[in-house]
Amino acid sequence: MTKHKFTVTAARGMLPLLAKELAEMGIKDTKQEQGNIRFIGALEDAYRVCLWSRVAIRVLMPIAHFSAPTTDELYEGIVSLPWEDHVDAEGSTIAVDFNSFRSKIHHTQYGAQRVKDGIVDRFREQTGVRPSVDLHQPDLRINVYVKHNQAIVSIDLSGESLHKRGYRVATTPAPLKEHLAAAILMTAEWPRLAKQGWGLIDPMCGSGTIIIEAAMMAADIAPGIKRDYFGFLYWKQHDKEAWQRLKAEAERRRHSGLARLPVITGGDVDAKAIAAAIENIAEIGLSDRITVQQRELLDWPSQKNTLPASGLIVCNPPYGERMGNINELHYLYESLGNIVSESFPAWRTTLITDNANLGKFTGLTLFDSTPFDNGPIACQVLCYRAPRPVSNRVQREEVSAPIEIDRELHVPQDYEVSEHAEMFANRLKKNLKHLGKWARKNKIECYRLYDADLPEYAVAIDLYGEHVHVQEYAPPKSIDPAKAVQRLNDVMHVIPQVLSVPSSHVALKLRQKQRGTQQYEAHASQKQRIKVTESGLSFWLNLTDYLDTGLFLDHRLTRQLIAEQSAEKDFLNLFAYTGSATVYAASGQARSTTTIDMSNTYLDWAQDNMALNGFIADHHHFIRANCLEWLQRAQTDEQRYGLIFLDPPTFSNSSRMEGVFDIQRDHISLINMTANLLTEDGVLLFSTNRRDFKLDEGELLGLTVKDISHATLPKDFERNPKIHYCWTISKTA
Repeated sequence: MTKHKFTVTAARGMLPLLAKELAEMGIKDTKQEQGNIRFIGALEDAYRVCLWSRVAIRVLMPIAHFSAPTTDELYEGIVSLPWEDHVDAEGSTIAVDFNSFRSKIHHTQYGAQRVKDGIVDRFREQTGVRPSVDLHQPDLRINVYVKHNQAIVSIDLSGESLHKRGYRVATTPAPLKEHLAAAILMTAEWPRLAKQGWGLIDPMCGSGTIIIEAAMMAADIAPGIKRDYFGFLYWKQHDKEAWQRLKAEAERRRHSGLARLPVITGGDVDAKAIAAAIENIAEIGLSDRITVQQRELLDWPSQKNTLPASGLIVCNPPYGERMGNINELHYLYESLGNIVSESFPAWRTTLITDNANLGKFTGLTLFDSTPFDNGPIACQVLCYRAPRPVSNRVQREEVSAPIEIDRELHVPQDYEVSEHAEMFANRLKKNLKHLGKWARKNKIECYRLYDADLPEYAVAIDLYGEHVHVQEYAPPKSIDPAKAVQRLNDVMHVIPQVLSVPSSHVALKLRQKQRGTQQYEAHASQKQRIKVTESGLSFWLNLTDYLDTGLFLDHRLTRQLIAEQSAEKDFLNLFAYTGSATVYAASGQARSTTTIDMSNTYLDWAQDNMALNGFIADHHHFIRANCLEWLQRAQTDEQRYGLIFLDPPTFSNSSRMEGVFDIQRDHISLINMTANLLTEDGVLLFSTNRRDFKLDEGELLGLTVKDISHATLPKDFERNPKIHYCWTISKTA
């Protein structure tokens, strides 16, 4: 893979934020300088910055460096470069940006003219024709920076400032630029708070820039996803395949992220501002996700009962030099502080101002201040603590309630499905008619509706009551990324229509390798749960935060078997996940239950599921442990179990486990250790979903094995039986 040098520019105060973004993208070889960060990487890395950076201004690729103490030497250096490698002479357009620092060439307009002359003259000499000039959106934008008489010539891959996202179709006086709004939100830790399910209010939203940027961050929407112009698109060395891959990845992440979007709302006293905000929100496709209303600042307390317990109030209030009378503005800041203290005491507050003294009138406790420029105005972003934060314990209780979302079904007006979408819709309708009748008859509200029935639409679709969980199978590399994304768009468009659910009730999961520091982050941590029922029992599910939902649907019959066989037996659940099997055992009158998992999150979840069904007695035990280590220690214990459920992971290299576990390689030792803990008449239920798994019965000496895979395969998984294997194992009499 060819490596290049790149320079990414950013405004004052934003370089630390840019550095963090680059690290999250997996870009490591960086060097920070005044006003920019340089890095060495592949062309795809530079494209990724153009698409995903929220604070970068431009991405430049230096192609030459030479001495230019005079305009003639500048011209000679330019005319000697192979511009024919970058742009065609005929029918193409160019533009030149020129800047100098402590150099003899200080007239920027004349410097740009000489650069343009050098490029044009080279083409005239070679071909007799020349590219024309387009200062707006040229095919090739050239950036020349002369510092201490040394010229650096670069291709501007961004083409125009990256703060232009493409959604601003309406504006208001003194609008906040998009990259500054993003920087304010990043400084306020909004990406982290959004993952925790905090809400966001902008009570002075203007044309909606802050709330749009906040939604794009929280929903993992690439800031450049709406742009139809970048400087590399018509460049002769453009890597079209890399760009297609990145756009496809961004589209998938957008679909997945929208399911995790917390409450975001805005208001403004100016009706024209609200009209502009509504237009801009519609342009980015978030009309059903962001609410805005014309509202006085003093009216916000009336909304407190409709909003989350914790959140972030962030705004760009008037300030003296910008659009207000400084002698009167202290009343506005005082009102804002009073509203937060009295009606939103668990909400943080962040605002930008050119006069930090105005912030003192809020009466709130400042914990951070960061300098940024709002155009030519030097400003401070002031971050204030919540007056009375909600404790972690209280917050968990609040978010554990089912989410009730009352939103109208929204489908973008300009969306066009592919020619195959009707075929997918018809298959979904057919499955719904067939499986829906079966589910209603058997009082099943959670089931698999569709599992890659059509090769073109390789997704699994599960229904959980009124919610839909979609998992996309990774498309083969031979599939055009644009076509794969089109099919995913079809899926996410058709599902709400066929199933009559709001698009906000459809969660998409992507199983993909993360880049940079993203691989160390949780998928999300909003802790937004819904409650579902199965066989008269209740379970908490989370459709957005983890790769799995909390209830393995292919184990439905296996769980029922556990309930039937657990009466008056001591039950052991290994690799217990969220404890659904334990709930069934308890419902079947097990004498005791022991639930073991290495994850605190899942063990807490298991206890919540047990408590939800009223199983809170002392004979229900929960142990956090590495199951393999626990099994080894338990061999010498006297405790034996009449019923054991063993459903280990297919593969694990968890940092909390020594070595690597592989179910195919290690299943014999695992089963033998587990079977040693059975009573003489005890039964071990062993299950795995590894599709190519082969049980080596010959190595299970002294044990009787019965394959019950078919008997425990639910009707909704019959189309793909390799997803479910199950055996009963007992001691040979």
